[in-house]
Amino acid sequence: MTKIMFFLFCSLSVFGCNGQEKQDLKPKETQKMENRKVEQLTFGGGCFWCVESCFNMLKGVESAVSGYSGGHTAHPTYEEVCTGNTGHAEVVQITYDPAVISYAQLMDVFFFLHDPRQLNRQGNDIGTQYRSVVFYKDEAEKNEAEKAIQLSEVSGRWPGTYVTEVVPFKKFWPAEAYHQGYYTNNPTQPYCSAVVGPKIQKFRRHYSELGWLKE
Repeated sequence: MTKIMFFLFCSLSVFGCNGQEKQDLKPKETQKMENRKVEQLTFGGGCFWCVESCFNMLKGVESAVSGYSGGHTAHPTYEEVCTGNTGHAEVVQITYDPAVISYAQLMDVFFFLHDPRQLNRQGNDIGTQYRSVVFYKDEAEKNEAEKAIQLSEVSGRWPGTYVTEVVPFKKFWPAEAYHQGYYTNNPTQPYCSAVVGPKIQKFRRHYSELGWLKE
């Protein structure tokens, strides 16, 4: 069963509970970025529920926000993005301290969390909104992204050819409030239990051993 089917199955309970929409989407990182050097990175690797949850556990990551990027529609909604007609990908925007965690390390996690060989899908989640994509802000970041892809590809982590897109960053639209911290707030939701939870546990084991996780 695909993610959208799970979503439709649970939508009444999700939208009927105002308590799940209690998070403020105005990113706290704005003030932090004014006070010290932090960077932002935006990429998509399938369902953003898992990607966001994992990146928020990493040392040096100030915030990971689920949203949409790469499309042609302003203020897209989740339902619109799921049709594939807006051109957006489900993405996560990371605000991080490069003195604590590097771009290369973030990319290592990115390729751990999804299969970059699958074109416009991740598992049973099918559609361009689930594409593997990295958005860059300048030529230097583009070169870093391409280098990270090459290094991961030759490492044999995912044997085969990567289809990850590297495209210019234009606009990030934060997803609806109930998507932020979705797994934390809904761990027993069917899709979370079947797909997101096991992936997060695998992530915890791997990166805990490397000492990359927050205390």
